[in-house]
Amino acid sequence: MDVHLLLGGARSGKSSTAQRLVESRELEPVYLATALVDPGDAEFVARVDKHRADRGPAWTTVEEPRDLVGALRRHRRPGTGLVVDCLTLWLSTALEEERDLGPELDALCAELAAGEGLVVLVSNEVGLGLVPMHPVGRAFRDAQGRVNQRVAAVADHVALLVAGLPLVLRGDAPPTAPARPG
Repeated sequence: MDVHLLLGGARSGKSSTAQRLVESRELEPVYLATALVDPGDAEFVARVDKHRADRGPAWTTVEEPRDLVGALRRHRRPGTGLVVDCLTLWLSTALEEERDLGPELDALCAELAAGEGLVVLVSNEVGLGLVPMHPVGRAFRDAQGRVNQRVAAVADHVALLVAGLPLVLRGDAPPTAPARPG
């Protein structure tokens, strides 16, 4: 088992660090995208297109906003480096569809603990700021905290990314981008 969890805020460097981690090894790179993309949301579509272009043609992209465990089972194997980007969007879809998250989270953690190959999971740390004023915001923040705790409990390596730099919470540090000259 080689499971990494990369946590952080928006634009903290989680996705690029996950990509570098897979690319630093001689593995077949697979990107598991969990976003439920609304084609009418031009700004979000542009973000998705930029992410895809940044990865390049060597990456296989699998779009699976709902059945995360099934996608892991289909694509995780020795010789593969799998990036799950991200748990936050997967959770958003589950909550919006009012799915029972308990069994899905249990199955996800069991799959992470039992499977083979490298898996790098990206997730937002949303509990560091103000308490949301709206009950839906508080429910989401709490659910995201529970997801992150459960996945961190089974992960071999956990890091919090801040300004592109990892603060290692467990295991080894992921590779960082080279510093840019002054």
